[in-house]
Amino acid sequence: MKIAIVTGAARGIGLATTKLMLAQGWHVAMIDRDAPELAKASDGLENALPIVCDVSQPDQVASMVDQVSNTYGQLDALVNNAGVAEFGPMADCDFTMWRRVMETNLDGIFLTSQACADMLKSAKGSIVNIGSISGLRASTLRVAYGTSKAAVIQLTKQQAAELGEWGVRANCVCPGPVRTKLAMAVHTQEIIDAYHDAIPLNRYGSEGEIAEVIMFLCSDKASYVTGQVIASDGGFDSTGVGLPALRN
Repeated sequence: MKIAIVTGAARGIGLATTKLMLAQGWHVAMIDRDAPELAKASDGLENALPIVCDVSQPDQVASMVDQVSNTYGQLDALVNNAGVAEFGPMADCDFTMWRRVMETNLDGIFLTSQACADMLKSAKGSIVNIGSISGLRASTLRVAYGTSKAAVIQLTKQQAAELGEWGVRANCVCPGPVRTKLAMAVHTQEIIDAYHDAIPLNRYGSEGEIAEVIMFLCSDKASYVTGQVIASDGGFDSTGVGLPALRN
């Protein structure tokens, strides 16, 4: 039996990853700070353990990890997916906003990974941190978000370097534009067309496609893969320019 913790599991990539893991026979502790949404997302899912936890709060993280340990006694994979996205001009990013983004996107991964380290060492398990294309390339309105995700990439490499001695692997998945309900609600047709123009595959990704990459990195199929940053982005980072526009 394989056990995973997935943070930010109530929606989006976290929920898609949870469902894929469950379908492949894993047991999953679903972690989210949104209690009503977590209850709705976990309803009817067999072998799922919903736990309300804000990963930016050390006491809550410690309690959550204790609950997972007491329930399962092992941990094979930690998927650090919980994150917040707040966009705006650099001049409008006050320190409160900066810290709000960092607390979840960076501090949360540090706290959860540290608290899970002993169980992961025992299982020779895997950490998968969810970064972003915004951590690989700068763009407007993302000073806090992009910086937090760039830091997640470096944290992943630090984890790989230090935890490899115990057989623990750490990798980072950086999604590009993903067709989530939230994205589709706020992206105008002009923005959608611009993304399609800049992405070699000419489309947004899906939550399920990102989940497949995460699942691979958690699995034994990736047993010699660690310290890597994988952009699941349709080729967005590889080009940096709108290829269709240039061809035309």
